[in-house]
Amino acid sequence: MKKIVLKFLALIMLFAFSNAMASEHATVAQEAQSTHKEENYHSKPMGEMIVNFLKSTGVVALVNPRDDEMSATGKKMSNFHKGLGRVIMILIVFLLFYLGIAKGFEPLLLLPIAFGGLLANIPVAGIAGEHGFLGVIYNMGLSNELFPIIIFMGVGAMTDFGPLLSNPKTALLGGAAQFGIFGTLVGAVALAHYGFVDFTLQQASAISIIGGADGPTSIFIATKLAPELLGAIAVASYSYMAMVPIIQPPIMKALTSEKERKIKMTTLRHVSRLEKLVFPILVLMLAILVLPESTPLIGAFMFGNFLKESGVVERLNDTLQNALINITTIFLGLGVGSKLAADQFLVPETLFIMVLGIIAFSVGTAAGVLMAKFMNLFPGHKINPLIGSAGVSAVPMAARVSNKVGMEYDRTNMLLMHAMGPNVAGVIGSAVAAGVLISLFQ
Repeated sequence: MKKIVLKFLALIMLFAFSNAMASEHATVAQEAQSTHKEENYHSKPMGEMIVNFLKSTGVVALVNPRDDEMSATGKKMSNFHKGLGRVIMILIVFLLFYLGIAKGFEPLLLLPIAFGGLLANIPVAGIAGEHGFLGVIYNMGLSNELFPIIIFMGVGAMTDFGPLLSNPKTALLGGAAQFGIFGTLVGAVALAHYGFVDFTLQQASAISIIGGADGPTSIFIATKLAPELLGAIAVASYSYMAMVPIIQPPIMKALTSEKERKIKMTTLRHVSRLEKLVFPILVLMLAILVLPESTPLIGAFMFGNFLKESGVVERLNDTLQNALINITTIFLGLGVGSKLAADQFLVPETLFIMVLGIIAFSVGTAAGVLMAKFMNLFPGHKINPLIGSAGVSAVPMAARVSNKVGMEYDRTNMLLMHAMGPNVAGVIGSAVAAGVLISLFQ
């Protein structure tokens, strides 16, 4: 009886093993069948292959644009933007290369932006599209405000509030330079009212911030108020930041006399470490209480400065000042440059934003200079009006330009540290102006 039971169990196990093996063979056969693909390629004559290759080149794509090629935003493009427009933009990019390398006009900004523009105008490749690497960079850091916040942290870590604290009245120069923002806002609204342009009040507000020459703030407010204009506003703002050495000197010289340009300034007093440590916290608390809409930018700026002045986190301070801001600048420049594609730049809307931007920036520069001249009408230490132009928040570019122009007339007249006072005040002022504009539409 026991032998019969054992034989029966052996038969059952043998049957189960056979079924398992059969199932495994069926699975393997099915997988092999599922990966099988019919070869659709058919051999072609060598001449036809050469012709097909030539049709895929960039030269042919520029001369004879493809009908199925779409823009980075997935929209149809005109033949002008596919062909001649790209050639024009490539020539503009080469001009930017020349200004950045040969003339030294803010190459840290200009070269990444220009190279991004070159890549964005390559036909067929779609580098600036949603799945192209420029498109990925743009979406991961510009459209969500991340890069501007990181840039403000780095700028804060590199900023010394000492000149501003030692001569607080220079903060008025930073405030005066913001007139370019609100003056341009009024002008844009007036033009829209009379039918010259079709910008809404929110769009006009976002465009006007270009007058502060503050790229991160421009991106921040455009994301909030006019995301459809983000690319054009970012390009205009960063272009004018890089062009500070070209735009500002003629305005500064036109509004000042040679005697005024030679005014020498002296440091009024020593600023203690405690003052520098308390100041960023005080400014942030005021922003929280009065204008919380501005706190993302002001908070990041003051965070970077607080780490610097604390003196106990040198590794973090060094990272903010160097590695982190450098990496972010590369990505931000390429992302902004992606909007230099012909179909996005060579359109009336973008060109009008560029015009409004240069007006806003020029007005802001002039307002700072004129405010300094006005302040000199009162008794007290005289201010060199050249530092008024540094009231725009292009840090430290505008301050360096003030110093350079001053030294053209007196080689011993060092204005850099004095110009940093209104310059950092301008950074705070543009962030406050952005907060005011954003709060008006909440």
